[in-house]
Amino acid sequence: MISPAHRFIFENLFVLELANNHWGNIERGVKIIRDFAMVSRVNSVRTAIKLQFRDVDSFVHPIFKGYTESRYIKKTEATKLSIDEFKILIDEVVKCGCIPMATPFDEASVDLCDTFNLPIIKIASSDIATWPLLERVAKLRKPVIISTGGAFDKTIDDCVRFFENRSIPLAINHCVSLYPSHDCELELNQIDYLRERFPSHVIGFSTHEMTDWQNSMLISYAKGARTWERHIDIDQDGVPVSPYCSLPHQIDDWFKAFHKAVEMCGGSSESRRNITEKERRYLDELVRGVYARHDLPEGYVFSSETFDADFYLAIPLHKGQLSCREVVNGERLTRPIMSNEKLTVDHIDGPYNENSSLRKLILDRGIEV
Repeated sequence: MISPAHRFIFENLFVLELANNHWGNIERGVKIIRDFAMVSRVNSVRTAIKLQFRDVDSFVHPIFKGYTESRYIKKTEATKLSIDEFKILIDEVVKCGCIPMATPFDEASVDLCDTFNLPIIKIASSDIATWPLLERVAKLRKPVIISTGGAFDKTIDDCVRFFENRSIPLAINHCVSLYPSHDCELELNQIDYLRERFPSHVIGFSTHEMTDWQNSMLISYAKGARTWERHIDIDQDGVPVSPYCSLPHQIDDWFKAFHKAVEMCGGSSESRRNITEKERRYLDELVRGVYARHDLPEGYVFSSETFDADFYLAIPLHKGQLSCREVVNGERLTRPIMSNEKLTVDHIDGPYNENSSLRKLILDRGIEV
């Protein structure tokens, strides 16, 4: 079983993926961090802001440097930052009260995560089976979140087992690697699948959807997801916003949907919920009380065979009155009861009158007239 300490690392953690939306511009990156950190504070959620690390000089093959036909290569080279520039962004994340994270896409970038002493490392779906990278990440002994987009069972199992064997805290994100994703492509039932397959790990939802910031949160939380990830951006400077990225007001909607999901789902799914006094009193109004059909003398003995002939059930239920929930069989009337009079604990002997907790329960419920 996952320890409470390990669960806390990931429990209700929101990862906001800055990716390369700084576009190599530190001022833009700082503004994104500040804007989303403010939204996080307003909504009182635990938030990590995540960067992407690549050793650009070695990440792109020398022959393909400057290759404009590949959007990925083009953006990777255009958004290159120095270590000092990354430090400015990470310091800003910390200053704003968020958790700094990164996704390293190569082994040298794992070393950069170590240099900045980042508390959590993210493994992208594309690298869930990149063993040189995973080996380097494992050496850091840091908690890890993996995304499972496009991976088959064995690939996921191997990766999970790799970190389990090293006792490294791990969260597993359901993810569909389509940028953007439509509602019909979200496959949220996979959260159930991952929870059943990996019961000892926190399961999350990494999403790239383009149309909704509320419904998938309500559903994913109800299904048991407890960490989430989205790409973020701001709309300014004429820079186009990718359809899978969320703007500050959309993340605000997302966080509010989370709080609504928590409110609606309530407490633990592992034990019976606490029944509130408000609910109990509401139900008491629907419970029928026991009334005498006709006069009955002191010493009358209750019997299940004759109960319907001598008593009837009707609302309202009064304080101290026996109800349809109680079974009386063999008890005696300690005093006479008149026709249509309510049967109370003071009319009978036996446990309902003599047991203090049962007596208190009956005296405290129903109406008082």
